Amino acid sequence: MWLNIIYIILGFVLLVKGGDFLIDGAVAIAQRAKLSAMVIGITVVGFGTSMPELLVSTQAAWVGSSGLAIGNVAGSNIANVALILGVTALIHPLPSQRKMMRIDIPFMLFAMVLFIVMAFTNETIQRWQGVAMVLLLVGFISWEVRQSRKETKRMEAEGEAEAVVTPSMPLWRAILYVLVSLAAMVWGADLLIDGSSNIAMELGEYFGVAKEEMERIIGLTIVAVGTSLPELFASVMAARKGETDMAVGNIIGSVSFNILSVVGVASAITPIHNAWTPFAIDYAVMFCLGLVLWLFLQTHHKIVRYEGAILLTIYCLYIVKTLMG
Repeated sequence: MWLNIIYIILGFVLLVKGGDFLIDGAVAIAQRAKLSAMVIGITVVGFGTSMPELLVSTQAAWVGSSGLAIGNVAGSNIANVALILGVTALIHPLPSQRKMMRIDIPFMLFAMVLFIVMAFTNETIQRWQGVAMVLLLVGFISWEVRQSRKETKRMEAEGEAEAVVTPSMPLWRAILYVLVSLAAMVWGADLLIDGSSNIAMELGEYFGVAKEEMERIIGLTIVAVGTSLPELFASVMAARKGETDMAVGNIIGSVSFNILSVVGVASAITPIHNAWTPFAIDYAVMFCLGLVLWLFLQTHHKIVRYEGAILLTIYCLYIVKTLMG
């Protein structure tokens, strides 16, 4: 038991620090490509902070642990919206943008619906469905990058100073950060999966609970929160530095990435079975939180502090319900 706990802790550390360095390197590369803060948050930072979920769920699906694979994604999305945006909004109100309300959040909600429908169909997410998810994500990212470059060129032509962003580090160092962090995160994901699966088996035997159910609970709680720590740190630091566009964009991007890249890649490698019945309530909570997020941003054009407290309360109630069954 203690060795498995050490595996989980070490896995978390590698994932969090790896995600931290990955963001630093990826943002520097994106700055050289002249992308806006919002697009960096939605694409580069969103993808970087979703790497733990991608690695954990892919390896879990590969070894047949569908409870961890799906639970990690659903739980991480719930944590992203309710826990992370809740905590971040308590630190600093998070404003919305017109493009976010018209394109980014509707796309996030569409990805959620697509995920739910695919899971409901025969309770299995097939390989071709995973490939379709990945292709949809690639198309969306390409569109986002093209639009951002057009906007940046327009701002530079009009002499707006904020359009000019100095890269935070040399290109060679940024690439090195990305490569080293990816290696650390692969190792961390492997340790986290081993430790979590073993503890699920031991606890299941001790309490007389099926291993699949224990994997679902651990995936929705411990693993989901652990793999969401990069998003939490990235959003909190962005809010403290006044980069609220990147803070919100990070979460919206991470939710979309979690579904389309994490579930997409995992199911493209091997079909994910038993993807509906154990998680029906979790899917409902995930989608309702997406609607609540849209409503909060639509009402005040920002997430104010008391709304952050509401999101945080919802997450605490959800965790209690999950643990109590």
